[in-house]
Amino acid sequence: MKHLAIVPGDGIGKEVIDVGLKVLDAVSEVSSFDYDGELFDIGSDRYLSTGELLTQEDIDSLRKKDAIYFGAIGDPRVKPGILEQGVLLKMRAVFDQYINLRPVTSWFPFVPLKREVPFDIHFLRENTEDFYMGAGGTFNGSKKDAHVKVKREMYELEMELRTKSSNNDDFAFEIGLLSRKGITRFAEYAFNYAKAKGHKKVTLVDKANVCTHIYGMQREIFEAKAKEHGMGLDYMFVDAMAMAMIVRPETFGTVAVPNLFGDILTDLGSQLQGGLGMGGSGNINPKGVSMFEPIHGSAPDIAGQKKANPVAAILAGEMMLKNIGYPKEGEMLRKAVRYCLDNQLTTADLGGKLNTDAVGEAVCKFILGQKK
Repeated sequence: MKHLAIVPGDGIGKEVIDVGLKVLDAVSEVSSFDYDGELFDIGSDRYLSTGELLTQEDIDSLRKKDAIYFGAIGDPRVKPGILEQGVLLKMRAVFDQYINLRPVTSWFPFVPLKREVPFDIHFLRENTEDFYMGAGGTFNGSKKDAHVKVKREMYELEMELRTKSSNNDDFAFEIGLLSRKGITRFAEYAFNYAKAKGHKKVTLVDKANVCTHIYGMQREIFEAKAKEHGMGLDYMFVDAMAMAMIVRPETFGTVAVPNLFGDILTDLGSQLQGGLGMGGSGNINPKGVSMFEPIHGSAPDIAGQKKANPVAAILAGEMMLKNIGYPKEGEMLRKAVRYCLDNQLTTADLGGKLNTDAVGEAVCKFILGQKK
């Protein structure tokens, strides 16, 4: 029996996670997988009612689970950044989920490229450092000092910035940080992952020609790890990588990328495989609790209309099952998605005529058909 935390969140997150749970129920009927799910009311509704984001009580309860199944966060009634930083980014940091795994797969016939070539890119995005640390602030002529505090599982860091400007203009800043320990464990995971997948190299994406300090140290550590593992290491600048994903996606396997660039490139990758509704992701702590979610947002414009594509949430469920020790059951979900795509059992964004729930029913029917 696996113990799962269910966090539907906001908007379409509630709809797609509801489908995902029905799919997990179907899997439990035809396999040895069994689970209980505890629902967590974490999101905009609670925040607007109580002012609470991710509380210590939430954290203590979530930490006891085998995995977290997450929907989406974001609401137009709440200022952008409050929910994202106070819930999602905090959860990744608190549980030290330093790997964000986002596969980009050629789900034909929905790949929009002119050249029909199969690809399977495994993006490993460092998930706790870089420019997504909340290490920012403002200053001006009258306010010349800024205090920045960062708290992570590995460390707590405080910085005092003393500024002097030639005018009284307003300034804003955001600091990107990488630690040696953080890069080292990221690189170790990347090479082990590539080896397990049968890949002979890791592609490291950065902008080391401009951000020389932060990404220079990252290259140094990755080079050492490549030699240690006896594997290849390629470099790609992020702008060149964006172009290469369009021109030659089939040439990439395991791709390691820092937090900010990874967020951008994997959204591009989602479009290559059919849209945001096709992308699942895992926020992974190899020694702790991991969280699995669709990469799309809360889409408030279509929330409650049953238009949302649940495939991303189902593929996130696939990743969760494989992570908690049920690889065959995870593969059932993947095969069910492939069946639905092949038979036009899809939502309108993929050219189909089904609503959210109907796609889920089709996936469940396929899975239940596997019962012997």
